[in-house]
Amino acid sequence: MGKHHAHLVWDWNGTLFDDTDAVIGATNAAFAELGLEPITLERYRELYCVPVPLFYERLMGRLPTDEEWLVMDAAFHRHYWARADACGLTAGAAELLAERQAAGRTQSLLSLAPHEHLIPIVRRHGIEERFLRVDGRVGASSAGKAEHMVRHLAELVSAVDGGLAPERVVVIGDAADDAVAAAHVGARAVLYTGGSHSRASLEVVGVPVVDSLAEAVALAEEVGAAG
Repeated sequence: MGKHHAHLVWDWNGTLFDDTDAVIGATNAAFAELGLEPITLERYRELYCVPVPLFYERLMGRLPTDEEWLVMDAAFHRHYWARADACGLTAGAAELLAERQAAGRTQSLLSLAPHEHLIPIVRRHGIEERFLRVDGRVGASSAGKAEHMVRHLAELVSAVDGGLAPERVVVIGDAADDAVAAAHVGARAVLYTGGSHSRASLEVVGVPVVDSLAEAVALAEEVGAAG
């Protein structure tokens, strides 16, 4: 174990927040409004990607027009947030967060969920204090996470004792985009199979893939300390 501990940047949807059923339900409710066929969980996890318009391209065979995208995006979020309150944290997540905080390890939360929705739901689950910083998306929802990661880490530098070298940062998420965002800033990533992607679609990314958040934390500590 190296001198420094890893700083973990957690993803929210499908990682800390067990909302896959809400996502599939909202996706199919939105599809029904648009005259599209429903999608199964297996198909969703095979095709899902960020930026989200590319996901719709995989389903439709073409990119949605700007007008179609606005309708799809609004419909999805309307149905999703009607379901989100019924979702809970992923099993063991609260305990892992508390244990790391108690041990003096640092962590933060970065999500593409709208910031104004993310903060209240994180607070309702009683975990806001576990993080040095919680950042949701501000602005358009069609972009990926990389640009948000740059801003997130810049804001964190002054909050982490001794600064925050990118090689000490490990992103834990459930999507290929989490690994892309990590690489964009020179950080590492560990991907979790319990969310939006299948194991097969995660393994092609070229970073470690695990089946539990406990495994993700243990491996993140190893690679972050080694950095």
